[in-house]
Amino acid sequence: MSPLSRLPLTVEHALLGFLRAGPLHGYELHRRLSDPAGLGQVWRLKQAHLYGLLARLEAEGYLTSRQQAQPARPARKLFRLTRSGRAAYLDWVQSPVARGREFRMDFLVKLYLAEREEPPLTERLVESQRLALQDWRAAQQKQAASLPPGSYAARVCQFRIGQTQAMLAWLDVCALPQPSASAPGI
Repeated sequence: MSPLSRLPLTVEHALLGFLRAGPLHGYELHRRLSDPAGLGQVWRLKQAHLYGLLARLEAEGYLTSRQQAQPARPARKLFRLTRSGRAAYLDWVQSPVARGREFRMDFLVKLYLAEREEPPLTERLVESQRLALQDWRAAQQKQAASLPPGSYAARVCQFRIGQTQAMLAWLDVCALPQPSASAPGI
């Protein structure tokens, strides 16, 4: 089993997604991840942590790198996606998140990256997530029916049902045609 498929590595998969368009150096990757109009709204990543993640992805065979000379400056490492990195990314970006607590970050990152690909990728992601959410809601409703009315457990279950319904309503908004906006670099 691939190391990227056994752990929830949203940041690492996002790095792979940014490299789909072509090679980038670490500073440029950090700049794109930190963009306040993009993923900077979802998370913050220290540059030192980013370089550690890039080294790990390279050691696992998802990236390759080469030194790129710069006039009057030290050489910098240019990272490129490998075939296995591309496959791991595509598998991840098309898969729905498995738990509600992953929706806020993981799904938003997947949606951001999918929207920079061909439109059918976004449509598949939104639809597969919708189906997963409908399954969650059905399981939550079944659980709620088995709980004593007014109990704390029933209130928690109703809260989760409400969250799931809100996520489904938001996915309906995501499924509407969006104006095309070309994003630089993905």
